[in-house]
Amino acid sequence: MEQENSHTGTHSAAAARFIRDAAAVVRPGGLGGPRDPGDAWVEGDRGKFWGRFGSAGLLVFDAGRGVLLQHRALWSHQGGTWGLPGGALHQGEDAVDGALREAREEAGVPAENVELLFTSVFDVGYWSYTTVAVRAVTPFEAVISDPESLALEWVPAAEVANRSLHAGFAASWPGLRERLHNS
Repeated sequence: MEQENSHTGTHSAAAARFIRDAAAVVRPGGLGGPRDPGDAWVEGDRGKFWGRFGSAGLLVFDAGRGVLLQHRALWSHQGGTWGLPGGALHQGEDAVDGALREAREEAGVPAENVELLFTSVFDVGYWSYTTVAVRAVTPFEAVISDPESLALEWVPAAEVANRSLHAGFAASWPGLRERLHNS
């Protein structure tokens, strides 16, 4: 009997972990209404990328707190890594506007609290990703406002590379950090 209780206890702990992890893995349906036509994958000789009209992310820098990072939901592309709030652009949407919209949707970033520093574009010909770097001119608290984030944190620029970063962000971070330093 003792063996059964031990097994049951282990089984219960495993079931609790499964339920907790499933909440982070399974993307809830129907939360955002109809999908935008830009919410689609594109494929070509350089790989598969999210955002039919390209994608953009917001690199928010606050001199006192560092860089706002998003811990990506497990169901997302390269889920569980750290990156920037962002996502697919809508048809005809400017990358700066798209990055600001996505950051508001995912992290509660108020556009009126930031000023544009620079943009950086990664372009493979049939798809592009624009990093929109901004400075927080009025402090604000980031808020998880949709299921795409596990966490949001302000991370000192010197510590960003110590995180498990999304591969695209990891590749671009050294150049982006240099540009931030010079802005």
